[in-house]
Amino acid sequence: MNPISQRLVLFLAAVSTAAAEPTLREVFKDDFTVGVALNSRQVSGRNEKAAELAGKQFNSITAENDMKWQLVHPEPDRYRFEAADAYFEFAKKHDMEVIGHTLVWHSQTPRWVFQGADGGDPTREELLERMKEHIFKVAGRYKGRVKGWDVVNEALSDGGEDILRDSPWRRIIGDDFIDHAFRFAREADPQAELYYNDYNLEIPRKRDNCVKLVKGMLERGVPIDGIGTQSHFQLGFPPLGDIEKTIVEFSKLGMKVMVTELDVDVLPRNRPGVADIGSREQGANPYTDGLPDEMQKKLAERYADIFEIYLKHRKHVTRVTFWGLDDRQSWLNGFPVRGRTNHPLLFDRQLNPKPAFTAVVKLGEKERPGAAKVELK
Repeated sequence: MNPISQRLVLFLAAVSTAAAEPTLREVFKDDFTVGVALNSRQVSGRNEKAAELAGKQFNSITAENDMKWQLVHPEPDRYRFEAADAYFEFAKKHDMEVIGHTLVWHSQTPRWVFQGADGGDPTREELLERMKEHIFKVAGRYKGRVKGWDVVNEALSDGGEDILRDSPWRRIIGDDFIDHAFRFAREADPQAELYYNDYNLEIPRKRDNCVKLVKGMLERGVPIDGIGTQSHFQLGFPPLGDIEKTIVEFSKLGMKVMVTELDVDVLPRNRPGVADIGSREQGANPYTDGLPDEMQKKLAERYADIFEIYLKHRKHVTRVTFWGLDDRQSWLNGFPVRGRTNHPLLFDRQLNPKPAFTAVVKLGEKERPGAAKVELK
């Protein structure tokens, strides 16, 4: 065989191998969108290997931080869109949808937003005007280019008698701050889907309160298209029955259901279910040298069980987004204890697929007649 023929054979073999490799976006293309949260280093091309993997595997992208208020609107008269713009360029290059995250949140919002001229609180009218101006400026910039917005993030309380969290938004404006945010967002971009997004919605109290919140919004004619359950899960929490019930209860409202920030914490926790970014606790760090085979198997089984539920309810689950591309990037390395080594995602620190990836793909492959089956090891 001459050198040209050898190179042609090698090239065709490489193409065939690449074509045979399963991707999440392909496996679940008839079920739901599969998304990933990325950071500026990944979308800007400074981490080329990560960018290539994300573009290949996922068909939706969320900015982990770069579209939040403190980064995009750090001062009253100053906006910084360069980092946010890069996500749209990345999405166009890789044929991905963009999810806007997030317009109104009590966290990662500059202090000046909640300050009046005298250093105290602004008036209700002043804060509403700031909210409107921010939403119109940010959502308006990307009008027609965003699939949907997490309009309000984490407004529900975690305990007590009140449904809503005692945030500056609520304290200064009142309970109707959520209604105003959604109405402003609809006006700023009539084409974008509008979501309410929160964590621990698999816990019965919080799930029930979310249902009450959304029912009230619908009765008042507030525009809302879907509910995002962040789904920061653990190996043993929440129970699978509660994961499924949350999807069922939200779908009964006529809402699209998004899994917006999926990961599975494999490290010990003192308090199961806590996902508030302001929470801190002590904890063990047993897997600094990597995740043992036994734990890899447990993680794979947990993801398989979770995705079985998503596939069962594919008529209502429209998107599943992983909160991070790989274990190195995951926010769980610093939450709820800083400096721990976590392994919560489908790709490891070297960007290699884990048994959990194989388990998830195997489920999707079952739904494709004639597709080559991927065995879970």
